[in-house]
Amino acid sequence: MPVFTRFRQSSQPGTPGDGAEAERAARGDAVTEEVETPGPRSRFTHLRTWRTRHPRAARALRLTTTTVATVLVLGALLLPNTLPAVEPDRFARIPAEAVVGAVVMLALPRRPRLAAAVLYGLGLTALTTVNLLDMGFNEYLGRGFNAALDWDLLPDAQAYVEDTLGGGVATAAAVGAVVLVLLVAAVMVAATIRLSDVLARHRPRATKGALLAGTVWVTCSALGLTLFGGPIASERGAGALRVHAQRTVESLRDEAAFVRQSKADTFGNTPPGQLLPDLRGKDVIFTFIESYGRSAVEDPIMAPGVDRTLATSTEALAKAGFHARSGWLTSATYGGSSWLGHSTTMSGLWIDNQRRYRTVTAGDHLTLTKAFQKTGAWDTVGVMPGVQKGWPEEKWYGLDKLYDAFDLGYKGPKFSWSTMPDQYALEAFQRRVHGKKRDKPLMSFVILTSSHQPWAPLPKTVGWDELGDGSVFDAIQKSGNKASDVLTDTTRSRQEYGKSIQYSVTSLTQWLERYGTDDTVLVFLGDHQPIARVSGNRASRDVPVSIVAKDRKVLGKVAGWNWTEGLKPDRDAPVWKMSAFRDRFLTAFGSTPHASGG
Repeated sequence: MPVFTRFRQSSQPGTPGDGAEAERAARGDAVTEEVETPGPRSRFTHLRTWRTRHPRAARALRLTTTTVATVLVLGALLLPNTLPAVEPDRFARIPAEAVVGAVVMLALPRRPRLAAAVLYGLGLTALTTVNLLDMGFNEYLGRGFNAALDWDLLPDAQAYVEDTLGGGVATAAAVGAVVLVLLVAAVMVAATIRLSDVLARHRPRATKGALLAGTVWVTCSALGLTLFGGPIASERGAGALRVHAQRTVESLRDEAAFVRQSKADTFGNTPPGQLLPDLRGKDVIFTFIESYGRSAVEDPIMAPGVDRTLATSTEALAKAGFHARSGWLTSATYGGSSWLGHSTTMSGLWIDNQRRYRTVTAGDHLTLTKAFQKTGAWDTVGVMPGVQKGWPEEKWYGLDKLYDAFDLGYKGPKFSWSTMPDQYALEAFQRRVHGKKRDKPLMSFVILTSSHQPWAPLPKTVGWDELGDGSVFDAIQKSGNKASDVLTDTTRSRQEYGKSIQYSVTSLTQWLERYGTDDTVLVFLGDHQPIARVSGNRASRDVPVSIVAKDRKVLGKVAGWNWTEGLKPDRDAPVWKMSAFRDRFLTAFGSTPHASGG
């Protein structure tokens, strides 16, 4: 029985007790007593006593604990990786991993069985984590989680939450995610240990049950038996981990292949004098509208308002002497990671993940914007109100000067993630860059942000002469919707998204009407579709792209593209991969290919 030794100092000789103790006391030595204290064994004794006194409650507790552990293990093994698939019938399956796990536990002695149970629980934790990540990525980015590539996106996700909902919410979300993973690990390990103990205590019956379950699984698998539209014999858990492992291996192989691909460039050695000769003297503006996707002009909820805006803008531009042609590009990204769409369009390479982006921006592959700089015939600038820190890609894009969020003189409020309304950013571009006299024409790379999720609060168009330093937007921002209210409501998200596209398109086309000249050429497009919750499950990755100019010779150069007249592309207008745009644009305006690398 556990004891501890307590030392008692005797202060008086002749202390009562046996002779030896009396002698020690007389000498003033310490006297020890053995006193029973609670320990593990005594606690187990109390637990056994409670079970003996309350047999029904003890039995109910055992059954409840075992049932919960079984539900957790089976639930983790059968959990789908998309939210729409989380239906009760998906759990009416026999998971092979549960049968194999039971057989292994029954075959092992106590200590190895405990270690195997812990490892099994950690494996279920990993499976549950990747399934939950898959759900989030499918919901927002229209694809599954990639363990080899997507950890790089977590800081950006936290920054987005901080800008949208505040620093406190971002910190709480990050801490909550860590706590959730640790909690899942603790619960899963406890559940597997509990079930392994139950199997060991009832070994004969458990062995028969495992044999029966295995026989049923093999039979159902061999006969292809289904229930609720799915196979009864499931390998969901192992299959999910296998898919993620294959995805990781393929991503690592792809990275090596892309390094070689990025070194080959059709126009890499083209002399400056043979680049873009048919645009000399033109002010060319490449503008990306955040999340401007095909759903905006075709979805029944969002399209009516957006289509009216496109029709009105086309008519207003025509009155100002401008003409437009529009088509479709298939974006390299979906729901987010806008920089992948920007870099794919400008480089002519398919940049659909962060590793590819880092690889290409670290090299010297010719971007479309850099082609203008290389000629020496244009000044090149970037206007990026969404950039709030150092941006080394400025050199790769070939920009002589970058105007970020702090260079445009804005003193008004932020609109969720967007640092300033598009209308103000365009007016500041006019004041500081486009409207100034210069010796050379201007090539501008402009990224508009007002249509960035969560689409609340949204700015409204004001008089161009009223913009000032942006303070005019204070009242508009205060009276707008709260981001948290829109984020949690799918219908409102779609409605507000549509309004944001109307605002961005209106701001851009009104700016062109107001400040465009006979030599202005505007190319504008979306970077990607909005998140899947807004654009819909299995939505395409297509985005609209338009070229607008007064000079009909400019549009004549792209006549062979068969794009639709106006700002809205027809449903059956040509669809190209976004990576095809650079070479088609360079070729259309007279550039001569001279390959490099490869």
